[in-house]
Amino acid sequence: MLVLHGTETAEALKWDELTNAIERMFRSHCVTPVRHHHEVEVPGEAAATLLLMPAWVPGDYIGIKLLSVFPDNHLRGLPAIYGSYLLSSGKTGKMLAVVDGGELTARRTAATSALAAGYLAREDASQLLVVGTGRLSLNLIQAHSTMRPIKSVRIWGRNPANAEKTAADAREMGFDATACTDLEAATREADIISCATLSNEPLVHGKWLKPGAHLDLIGAFKPTMRESDDEAVRRATIFVDTREGAMSEAGDILQPLKAGIIRETDIKADLFDLAAGRHRGRTANHEITLFKSVGAALEDLAGAILAYEAVTTRFKTET
Repeated sequence: MLVLHGTETAEALKWDELTNAIERMFRSHCVTPVRHHHEVEVPGEAAATLLLMPAWVPGDYIGIKLLSVFPDNHLRGLPAIYGSYLLSSGKTGKMLAVVDGGELTARRTAATSALAAGYLAREDASQLLVVGTGRLSLNLIQAHSTMRPIKSVRIWGRNPANAEKTAADAREMGFDATACTDLEAATREADIISCATLSNEPLVHGKWLKPGAHLDLIGAFKPTMRESDDEAVRRATIFVDTREGAMSEAGDILQPLKAGIIRETDIKADLFDLAAGRHRGRTANHEITLFKSVGAALEDLAGAILAYEAVTTRFKTET
């Protein structure tokens, strides 16, 4: 059985290949049962979340991700997300690989956002704002830069020191990146705003979005969590990764639905529709688009298969 740790997983998941693999999986006959989503009490701290996400392509591969999210881990200097992905044969059930779940989740999440931006962001989008300084921030910069001609990156976080550190790391990777403290001003200038936080309150306000902006919301993953306000969803053309996920977990969608700000029919398409060509995505340069992602098990399966096949192919070549 193959065991891929974080560094090995990252090396096996090249951004363009991962984005293409996820797109193909959205076009496939992948089976994705409803994921298990459990709240876990942590005495004296914010509750954690335990996620179990199964998926399979009949006769090909079976996979399940076991993931934990501990929001207060930042107090310990630890990542908020830990987990593992178990990949098995879809023909025999034989265990094939254990893939680092944290790295897989971070990279497939960023790649999925980049995939959506390929349909929804303006082709000339060059100004990227990343809201949040966690594990995803650098991945989002890299992933979006493979899809659009990103020339400058601004990074905002609740902790300015963390934003400065993230910007420095991005500069070491070759990006023109700077930290910012004025979220409103940065949002008003950005072509793509990518939010990856665990916020329970809106951070990005719709009145700040300029014509043609693309708002990418991927952090808040519970009905009680939110990264955008009602005005943002009211002004934008709304897209989601999966309708089922958005209608069960996405506070950025569910809260304005409950308040009557939008209707379910205002969700124009999901990634199944976009990948299959049933919706063209952005229709005008001045249009404001919004993509809400809560994650889908098929994205993990696509990444795990890609990592497994990339490493086993390399082994065969070397031997």
